[in-house]
Amino acid sequence: MKIGVIGTGKIGEALIKGVLASGLCQSDQIFASDVDAERLGTLHSELGINTSVENAQTVTSAEVIILAVKPQIIHSVLKSIKPQIAEGCLVISVAAGVKTRAIEDDLPDSAHLVRVMPNIACTVGQAISAISAGTHATDVDLETARTIFGSVGRVVTVPESMMDAVTGLSGSGPAFVFQMIEAMADGGVHEGLPREIALKLAAQTVLGAAAMVLEIGEHPGALKDMVTSPAGTTIRGIRALEENGARAAMMAAVIAATRRSRELGE
Repeated sequence: MKIGVIGTGKIGEALIKGVLASGLCQSDQIFASDVDAERLGTLHSELGINTSVENAQTVTSAEVIILAVKPQIIHSVLKSIKPQIAEGCLVISVAAGVKTRAIEDDLPDSAHLVRVMPNIACTVGQAISAISAGTHATDVDLETARTIFGSVGRVVTVPESMMDAVTGLSGSGPAFVFQMIEAMADGGVHEGLPREIALKLAAQTVLGAAAMVLEIGEHPGALKDMVTSPAGTTIRGIRALEENGARAAMMAAVIAATRRSRELGE
């Protein structure tokens, strides 16, 4: 499979490294383009991939095109490469908030589109990516997208109508969790822990709790009860969370981010 990546920011670079590490592609089968020639030079020297400042060269060389560009410029990029997109080519977009119908308007009629919403954890191979099919995408196209994005984490398939909620929850979610980790560490520092140790304790605690949810399969409430003994330390902390509106605040954050995603797509 020859993969072309337009845009080599954090997401684009993570995908390139993921498919190489998984053995899905060899370095000579990956083509990348970006306006930042210096960044391209670094990727070429470190990974051995093909690079160019010309998007058209990436498109003509690839069987699968990944659009890892910002939503604000995706339409101008598409219009510039439309003549080079081969018939039946698979195009994958990770532009947040940009709906498939808007992208397909700038693609050849024969192009197959899959929309993907990954998150920043792809940079450490722990992403959760949601994929949805465009008008002409086949089951094979979806499986190809699952394979590519599976190289940097887990993948779920959703109808496009759910993509704004995905963006609000898992797309923006890492920032909410970073704030939570920082706040937990601050609490530890308040109680006498050194900052470095408090951060490590908080981050690993969140990582371990998340792993339990994913691997054990129990409802988070049931897992919470495993830790919460009568009149113990944990229930006292949970009471403080409830009194300070932590649950409502987290829900409000996801809802606000989802609404903003809808606004960007209008």
